[in-house]
Amino acid sequence: MIRCERNGVVFYEFETLALYPQVLHAIFTRIGGKSSEPFCSLNVGQWVGDEPTAVQANHDLIFQTLGIQPGQVVTAHQVHGARVAIAEAAQQDTIIPATDSLISQRRGVALLLRFADCLPLMLYDPQRQAIALAHVGWRGCLAGVAVNTLAEMGRAFGCEPRDMLAGLGPAIGPCCYEVGPDVLTGVEQALGGNGGLLLAQPDGTTHLNLPAAVRQQLQEAGVQKIEDSGLCTHCHTTEFFSHRAEKGRTGRFAAILALRE
Repeated sequence: MIRCERNGVVFYEFETLALYPQVLHAIFTRIGGKSSEPFCSLNVGQWVGDEPTAVQANHDLIFQTLGIQPGQVVTAHQVHGARVAIAEAAQQDTIIPATDSLISQRRGVALLLRFADCLPLMLYDPQRQAIALAHVGWRGCLAGVAVNTLAEMGRAFGCEPRDMLAGLGPAIGPCCYEVGPDVLTGVEQALGGNGGLLLAQPDGTTHLNLPAAVRQQLQEAGVQKIEDSGLCTHCHTTEFFSHRAEKGRTGRFAAILALRE
């Protein structure tokens, strides 16, 4: 990924997507905002206990950084599920309920989701000029949110997985993601066994490789070009919010994806 900074606001871009000037995208860090500890400082989580005025100021900062207007944005109430919604002009400046993946072909519509260990998944089809932004935690992964997103892009826009460019953003990595029996069973059932996704640790615990699980699902669906950030949010709390590392008392960082008008 490419680390960028504008006026003190730090964000990352995928090298693959940066080659396409018609694609506007950014995965923001926690750096450069207005919130105080423990939400320091670019928190865009509205329901985590932060001051509403600071959260609004942080939204304004990320919009200014990318040169977009609040009225362009479509976001969602994320529920760790697998529902996909099409973002049209009519949904701009709205919150779509109970949704973890947004797709669009509409130029000027900016998709925004929020993260703190779950994986930001960005998809772009240069052939059909279509985009998707998904929120993928272990529940969403096992429920098939990535696969559902590809299927809905095919149904709605005629996209083919082989044409897709995928970006896996910063998320909790296999180095830090200890999981319990419920997740172990779910991974084995949903992803066809271990396959290197479940990593036994010397202390007897097991870790999940969430980015590898999402990559496996995308590849099995036919996606060939996948860029992985390789950034663990748990290891890099100076740059990213981590729900696990900060014991639930933390903010959310933003990911934004749009087709330029």
